[in-house]
Amino acid sequence: MIDDAPLPELDDDTAPFWQATCRGELLIQACGSCGALRHPPRPMCPQCRSLEVEWKQMSGNGTIWSYVVARSPLLPAFEPFAPYNVCVVSLEEDETIRLVGNVIAEEGAPINSVDPTTIEIGQRVRVVFDRVADDVALPRFVRA
Repeated sequence: MIDDAPLPELDDDTAPFWQATCRGELLIQACGSCGALRHPPRPMCPQCRSLEVEWKQMSGNGTIWSYVVARSPLLPAFEPFAPYNVCVVSLEEDETIRLVGNVIAEEGAPINSVDPTTIEIGQRVRVVFDRVADDVALPRFVRA
């Protein structure tokens, strides 16, 4: 856990995502009309403008689409962990759905547990969850 780290705000649109992460599940919002997946969660489908919502279970498997190495974090809470990676992972089910997180050595490891020079775009990863508050577990990724 990172003391004083900013946490996401839960609202009607995002709460199901965060409730699922606390259960160790990755759910992505889908349009109840056309079926298009969307993330981050929002009230209206950008494809068909429907307000119908479903939540779909994802495998948690994905590919590193991009990443950066934070060497001088902007937020003081992250300073002790620098340098650490911040990666964007595209999901196996739909490569346009991308999650932001960290590649870590194993479930429960800190965000700086992987040498950033060993990370490569295109690497296969799978999601794990790091509970950081009673109602929030952040997605992190381990190499598949």
